[in-house]
Amino acid sequence: MVHTNIKHFVLVLSGKGGVGKSSITTQLALTLSLQGHTVGVLDIDLTGPSIPRFFGIEESKVRQAPGGWIPVPVHDAQTLPTADGETHIGALSCMSLGFILASRKDAVIWRGPKKTAMVKQFLTDVLWPPLDYLLIDTPPGTSDEHISLIENLLRQTNEPGAPPNQLSGAVVVTTPQAIAISDVKKELNFCKKTGIRVLGVVENMAGFVCPNCSECTNVFSKGGGEVMANEFGVPFLGSVPIDPAFVQLIEEGTRPVYPRGTVVGGKELGEGGQASDTSGLLVDKYRSCSLCPLFDGIVSRVVADIQSRDA
Repeated sequence: MVHTNIKHFVLVLSGKGGVGKSSITTQLALTLSLQGHTVGVLDIDLTGPSIPRFFGIEESKVRQAPGGWIPVPVHDAQTLPTADGETHIGALSCMSLGFILASRKDAVIWRGPKKTAMVKQFLTDVLWPPLDYLLIDTPPGTSDEHISLIENLLRQTNEPGAPPNQLSGAVVVTTPQAIAISDVKKELNFCKKTGIRVLGVVENMAGFVCPNCSECTNVFSKGGGEVMANEFGVPFLGSVPIDPAFVQLIEEGTRPVYPRGTVVGGKELGEGGQASDTSGLLVDKYRSCSLCPLFDGIVSRVVADIQSRDA
């Protein structure tokens, strides 16, 4: 089945668990939406589907329609007010096994063939609206899900009628520690062997933003991701620190608030006050997060790379 309504597939990969792939996928999706793109997120981490939690839509369920599943909307395309006027955001929707399970506490105890069948069904039976980008959040490693995903994507995107450069590439996530880097190198080799272009490497958890001051401490060291990217000759997209305000945004839905004097990426963020505002859309509250300007730069580089190959 050729998805002619999806312009670009982008994978989010890592050879290591616990590096924050779902967090990175969430922020890539929110940033693409803030830049005006229509975005879908497909969660194929079947044994640990966390995308519904990240977007605050855990209680939602997918709806059946003739021909497949209708993904769960996060927000529609709309206009948000800004300090300078207003900005247009693109629609965002998600699909995950988490929406299908009877309870989020249910364990998924499946053998390989059932996992690969589920991945294939996700790629063929979801009735996505027209999308600029479909981000695919994957489990760690190079397992059955990955092989099934790549085989089906290559088959679909090479069929007649598929948009050019539809399988655009992968964003690879790591943390700075040497043990994570050694595992993620295997993922880069996996991309090389399967012909998946690496759009770049993101080094996650590179530092900790103190919630009481503007200091960022490199808890897990820093720089290993950039060294690895240079070794493999792929772009290094940037380092992302741990921000407790982002965690609070996801867990409690509160708009990020920073102490006065907090500056990230040359932008003053610290306005003081209490982190108690839960009103508004997730994407709107994310604009107040220290990580938002960092991801704006990361996403702009990825989009420019993809669009240069579309030309």
